Amino acid sequence: MSHEDRVTPARMPEKYPGRDRAALHALIADARVGHVAFVVDGQPRVLPIAIVSTGDDILLHGSTGSRWLRLLATGTPVALSVTSLDAVVVARSAFESSMHYRSAVLFGGCRPVTDDAKVHALDHITNAIIPGRVGEIRRHSPKELAATLVLRLEMEDWSLKVSDGWPEDGPDDVAGPAWAGVLPVATGFTTALAALDLAEGIQLPPSVQSLLDGRRSGYSPT
Repeated sequence: MSHEDRVTPARMPEKYPGRDRAALHALIADARVGHVAFVVDGQPRVLPIAIVSTGDDILLHGSTGSRWLRLLATGTPVALSVTSLDAVVVARSAFESSMHYRSAVLFGGCRPVTDDAKVHALDHITNAIIPGRVGEIRRHSPKELAATLVLRLEMEDWSLKVSDGWPEDGPDDVAGPAWAGVLPVATGFTTALAALDLAEGIQLPPSVQSLLDGRRSGYSPT
């Protein structure tokens, strides 16, 4: 598939906002989980994994014992799929009902992150998921670093798709009695459940409190 085929689809081109990297990284930040597809011995495989943006690339991490991560570290071609559901579109008919969503497919290969860059990458991943957490916890131990594989997915190409807007009901349905509209999806953290073995007197850290205080809402282009 050519570069142009990937980023300029023939069907519904209005849903493809072009090479908007800011929108791509916002999607990755909101989704936090992607699905990496690759082929092994002629058979397709999919690996769900946490994802974090760093510059133009994506960081992945997991156990060095993972067969699939070790395979990805060899640079085998991969496709990474990311999707965020942002709203449900309630039309006056089932046919026109749909969803607001952002989705992307990234193409490229992975290479391992090593040495001091590995520590920096792990700190970046931690702070991306829980902002400020790195400053509240101990540093990585040599054993933990040895047991963790960090990969940098270097994007060779990518395609971003955005579906938004209002119900597109026909005149007859608009004149009818059915309700229509959009139901935005809101995401956030509702409570902090303390670990069962948490020592008495330890309060919520600022990083966790900030996540509770701030409510990440769904994408709202309209």
